[in-house]
Amino acid sequence: MKMRALIVDDEYPARKELRYLLQPYDFVKVVGEATNTIEAMELIDKIDYSVLFLDIDMPGLSGIELAEQLKEKPNPPAIIFITAHENFALAAFAANAADYLLKPINPKRLEEALNKVHKRMESQIESVPASAPINQPEAKPSLGADMIPVEHRGKTILLHEEDIIYAYTDNDYVYVKTNTEKYLTRFTLKEMESRLNPNIFFRSHRCYLVNIRKTKELVPFFNGTYTLIVDDQEKSEVPVSRTQSKKLRELLGI
Repeated sequence: MKMRALIVDDEYPARKELRYLLQPYDFVKVVGEATNTIEAMELIDKIDYSVLFLDIDMPGLSGIELAEQLKEKPNPPAIIFITAHENFALAAFAANAADYLLKPINPKRLEEALNKVHKRMESQIESVPASAPINQPEAKPSLGADMIPVEHRGKTILLHEEDIIYAYTDNDYVYVKTNTEKYLTRFTLKEMESRLNPNIFFRSHRCYLVNIRKTKELVPFFNGTYTLIVDDQEKSEVPVSRTQSKKLRELLGI
């Protein structure tokens, strides 16, 4: 299934570059361009677009404001933000962004974003019952779920779930640990758990969520509990509560 794409950017060179980068993807068809959000909304009202490549800083309404308006539509297009600004990521994902790419565009990141949207479209088609009416609205996808916005030195950066080793709470704050860094996030641990892949992330303790694939050692502790040694620079220890120890043994088949 081809994805009908609309490019929204007030700069012609940026639109031209994106068209060029999209040429190798035969499942993407660019069927429109807009130089501002007003033009974009007029086109969206006329054509059923699959994906919207959206700049943020434009004359009139911003890209974020357009995305918020599109949330009210029954079957909105997926939105991939393409911007020179790092600090709008939280607002972008709150507006149901599928991805958030920085200019100049990294072709690998563009490929990841396109594949993500394409797979979700295919899965939605497969999940529609054969008896369903042709014009039945598609279920609204949970966009951007495999990326976590975090705070770092006054900026918002985006972590892919494969880079997260564990997350934990400390004095009512939630931190995300990667191999070498610790970041603050505005999500609760429960929200993190709901966003991340349950086949990879395990709630080992009420205060810890750990990436099982980043676990190197399982150490028995007292009273039927365990400690996980994870594969970060410090070889950090993540506790496993007694209740969760049984689930962990079942998960690991031990």
